Parts: sequence; structure tokens; C-alpha cells
Amino acid sequence: MNIVVIGCGFGGLAAAIRLQAQGHTVTILDKRDKPGGRAYVYEQDGFTFDGGPTIITTPQNLYELFELGGKRLDDYLTLVKLDPFYNVRFEDGSVFHYTDKPQEILNQIRAFNPPDEEGYQSFFKASERVLEKGLPMMNKPFIKFTDMLKVSPDMVKLQANKTVTGFVGDYIQDERLRQVFSFHPLLIGGNPFQSTSIYVMIHKLEQAFGIWYALGGTGALVQALVQLFQEMGGTLQLNTEVQQIQVNQSSKRATGVALADDRVIAADAVVSNADVAFTYMKLIPEEFRKKWSDRKLESLSYSMSLFVLYFGTDRQYPNVAHHEILLGPRYEELMADIFDRKVLADDFALYLHRPTATDPSLAPPGCDCWYVLAPVPNLEGDIDWTQMAKPYRNRIVQYLEERYLPDLSKHIVTEHYIDPLHFRDTLNSYRGSAFSIEPTLMQSAWFRPHNRSEDIPNLYIVGAGTHPGAGIPGVMSSGRIVADLIGQA
Repeated sequence: MNIVVIGCGFGGLAAAIRLQAQGHTVTILDKRDKPGGRAYVYEQDGFTFDGGPTIITTPQNLYELFELGGKRLDDYLTLVKLDPFYNVRFEDGSVFHYTDKPQEILNQIRAFNPPDEEGYQSFFKASERVLEKGLPMMNKPFIKFTDMLKVSPDMVKLQANKTVTGFVGDYIQDERLRQVFSFHPLLIGGNPFQSTSIYVMIHKLEQAFGIWYALGGTGALVQALVQLFQEMGGTLQLNTEVQQIQVNQSSKRATGVALADDRVIAADAVVSNADVAFTYMKLIPEEFRKKWSDRKLESLSYSMSLFVLYFGTDRQYPNVAHHEILLGPRYEELMADIFDRKVLADDFALYLHRPTATDPSLAPPGCDCWYVLAPVPNLEGDIDWTQMAKPYRNRIVQYLEERYLPDLSKHIVTEHYIDPLHFRDTLNSYRGSAFSIEPTLMQSAWFRPHNRSEDIPNLYIVGAGTHPGAGIPGVMSSGRIVADLIGQA
């Protein structure tokens, strides 16, 4: 079959490589000048900034893609395991060094709150059970409601009706430790106070498989996957914007895509790695969308957005780890500001990324490369980012300077930022959401837009907005699911 893949993010690449390995003729189209989607790379003034995802787990999924192409990942890329995975820092000055060394974790828990040592051990066993049942669900499609019914008994046993914070709170007493073991949904666009407790498996997933970094940055991983795809015979067209998915009036099947430059590319199947709401609302006329009407898509709950400041410093900060989670004075109320009230709070929860802690090649000698990421409301909120972006940037820099990076403002030599408007206008994300549809219980598995369209039988969806969800492991699993569905068609 001739298959067109819209979008060159991790989900699109994973699907394309697998489909090419099946013997199909695959073409990836992307409107930007570089591949990667959310993992776009910015280069300026001698610094290299990964635009988006920087946390690599389950590296075996990557190795498998190269094996499908008859290659070895190690010939294309070097993965380095990080230690610690993260430093989690609190306003009171305490720091939790998050690692995969069981005794180190227990020692730190004891230092924070001795009674929680036993509770953590029970929590860890519970997260093992969640991973055991939950991980297989990530690689299977939920096309029919009976698919959901089959796993419902397991979901009940795993207490999927609880939130992540509710689940963790059953085992952990100390408020700081509760945050350490519950913040993970934020990495995939979820509110820890609303996301289903299935996501506690991320803790066990990290403990089992580690947190990894690709030398050269996440962009080097994208380039390796693109090279693999092209060596397998696949075609990538950049600067190529899809304007419409063409659908036959009588068969209701996709026949190809119409491009912004008036060209048409015929296809036997179409895979969309574009934002799922954008795919349905902007690329397909509503007459072909009985299930995913505009009204239906508008009724869903979407993830928060992000403000990300990329900056380079002419000095190094050796006491800062590769990944730092900086938690402010509020937790639940800040999440409510971001997800529910959709107001721009005065305080922050920040993810500070310093890849030069591991890979000095991303910056000039003696310099550091950074980004700092703040979860912020999506564009349902009444925030004018054309006016607020600069003051918000200044507040973040001041906060970092006062607490973690002395004299920061004097040492920033290059910078730029992205905000919710970038997610809407450049990345085509509905409401400027950074992670598409929010991962709540009633928006998970069968309740998410399906990997095979319910409206157009040869249209397939990969990426954050479909099953299983956001994050590199999730979107790559969506690529596996779609390739399997097409292979069985």
C-alpha cells in the first residue's frame, strides 16, 4: 500500500518505520523545516536546544525499531543512563535525589519522614502490579467497547477510579514525598489530582528501565530515526503542509491528501500524527465526521499548555543536575489554577533542563545550555500572551536567580521562548494544549479518539491525543498499534 503519514513526530516516525518494514511505500509529510514535531531543535549562537521531550524511558522500544530495519541503534546513536533521574527541590530547601537505587530512595525517605519508609515499600509493590497490568494495555488498540470490557476487571482491581495523588496518599504521609511520587502526570499533560491512578506505573517504569539521554540531544534521536526510515526506502518531505485529507463521497474512505501548494498525493491509507482535534476539525470536512464533530471535540477536556524559555549562559552551574523539578509553595491549588480556573498564578512548578550536565557539546566551551518549562493554562483561559509572555519570562528568571542560579540575568547570552500561542499557531494544537486530550479516567483507553478512525476506516491516528497518550513511550506505542492495525487490515 501507499501510505501517507502526516507529521514527523515520534508517533509518526514509529508508525512509518514499522509500516515500511511491513513492505508498504511510506511518505511522511511535515509542514516545518525540520523533523521532530514537539522534538524540534533550535540552534542559535552556538547553543543547541531540544524543543520539547527530553526524558527517554523504555529504550527497548527504540532498539526494536532499528532491529525492524535490520540495523543496530548503537551504530546510529549513543544512549546514556542518567543518575540521578531528577532532583526534586522544595521551597524549604530540601532536595530529593530521584534515582533507581532502592537503598538510596529508602534512605532519603527515612530522612524526610521515617514512617513513610514502610508506606513507600507498599506503594512500590502496588505500582508493580499497576505496571504489570497497565503496560500491555499501552500496546493494544481499544477499537471496540468490548476491548474496554475485557480490561475493566483489571481496572477495578488497580483502583483506576482513584487519582494519582489519591493513590499515593494512601501510602505516603509526608506532603513533600507525596509530591515526589505523584508529579509524573505533569510530564504527559495531566493534573495529578485528576489523572487516573494507572499513571503511578510511570514510577515503576522508570525504576525498571531507567531514564536515558541521547548524546547530541533528543534531536539526535530524531535524526537517527529519520536516517533509519530513509535507509529503509521511506520518503520524508519537509516544508510540506497538508491542507485536507481527501475522502471519497461514496465509500467514505480516505483517498489521499491535498497540500497547501495545490498538489495532491494519493494514498491507500493515511496516518495522522497531527494534533487529533486539528486533524478532525481542520483537515476533514464535517460531513464525514459523525463521531468526531466539532461539538464533540469542543466538549473534551484538554491538557494544560506550557511556557518554555530556552537560554544559554556564558558560565556553568555545576551544582544543577540534568533534570531538576522545582516545586513551589503550593501544589493542589497551583494545579487548580492551571487546569480548572485557568489563571496565571504568581508561583510556579518548574522543570529545569540542563543537558550540558551530561553533554557539553550542546554549548560553547565554558557555557551551559538550558530550558525552563512552566505548566500554564491552555487558551481556554483569558490570558493575553502577547502582553504577558515577557513579564512572565522575567518572573521566572528572577525566581531562578534568587533561589537556584546566582546572577543568572547577568550571564544569559542567548534566549527565546515559546508559549500557548506557539502550540496553537505553529504546532496546530487545539486551544494551545501542549499534550492534546487530558489523561483523565473518562478520557483514557476506549474513551480517547481511537487509533483507527471511527468515521473513516483507512484513517489512523498516532500521537498524544489518541491511545495510549502523551510522552515518548506513549506516542511510540501508538505507532506500534497503528502499524499492527494496518498490517491486519
